[in-house]
Amino acid sequence: MPLLEVEDLHTQIPTARGTVRAVDGVSLRVEAGEAVALVGESGCGKSMTALSIMRLLRPPGKTVSGSVRFEGADLLALPPREMRRIRGARIAMVFQDPMTYLNPLARVGAQIAEAAALHQGANARLARERAMQALERVRVPSPERSFDLYPHQLSGGMRQRVLIAMAVVCKPALLIADEPTTALDVTIQAQIMRLLADLRRELGSALVLITHDLGLVAEFCDRVNVMYAGQIVESADAESLFAAPRHPYTQALLRSTLSTERRSTEFITIEGQPPDLAAPPPGCRFHPRCSQALARCASDAPMSYISAAGASRCWLSAP
Repeated sequence: MPLLEVEDLHTQIPTARGTVRAVDGVSLRVEAGEAVALVGESGCGKSMTALSIMRLLRPPGKTVSGSVRFEGADLLALPPREMRRIRGARIAMVFQDPMTYLNPLARVGAQIAEAAALHQGANARLARERAMQALERVRVPSPERSFDLYPHQLSGGMRQRVLIAMAVVCKPALLIADEPTTALDVTIQAQIMRLLADLRRELGSALVLITHDLGLVAEFCDRVNVMYAGQIVESADAESLFAAPRHPYTQALLRSTLSTERRSTEFITIEGQPPDLAAPPPGCRFHPRCSQALARCASDAPMSYISAAGASRCWLSAP
């Protein structure tokens, strides 16, 4: 049984323009101890999928159907109190912007200790000890001194490490990292990703990495889910996907990534824009931007075709 299994998840946001289908039938799985990527352009539904799994959606957004099974329990069916016991203890999330999620008026050590006290019932002394261990685990220099600092007294990279320390202080079985390196420079990005990889091995945790950086995915992830317009359009193990991507969107993403990595004089882009999820196009949602589109792509939505290499939601993948 997978550690996490998401089946046909639908999350919607009512707006004046209509209902935004932010997550539209997403299914994915995560095995214990593995690293799984969720990739795609901004606005494709990656973060909304993570927030739906964690049940952290802000109204009026809501999950309207589907299931999220974690360690055998359907998270969407749990009472709020039971979900709060799991969130932070068994599943933890590292967000993109630490300053949004760290309390600027509280010392960073106290914020980490609070998580240990809340989820593990630790007394003040033990909670402080576990918070100090978490700071050491994420390699914050001089943990004793850093414990009493406020978030604004730390660099961006150190704040991100503190956020990771808060996430791992209870040694969760699943860690969801939502664009954890986007706001950092290249050198610090590499340090944070190596840290997450080391923590995954040390704690035996599974990792869901949400990113648009396919270079990180190739280096750190076992399997990849490619998301477009609220749907997963391709899923495969990382080696197969990078060697032979099947969906035209995945192929386009890889071409644009390789053009920057090889420092080509020509910057390869994907023409057009992702669709409005309040009024997605009929047929395949990628067909208005697809150079390989068939006539039927404009009217008939493809199913997900499964092969030994993975799954691809594309008529070109039909047997």
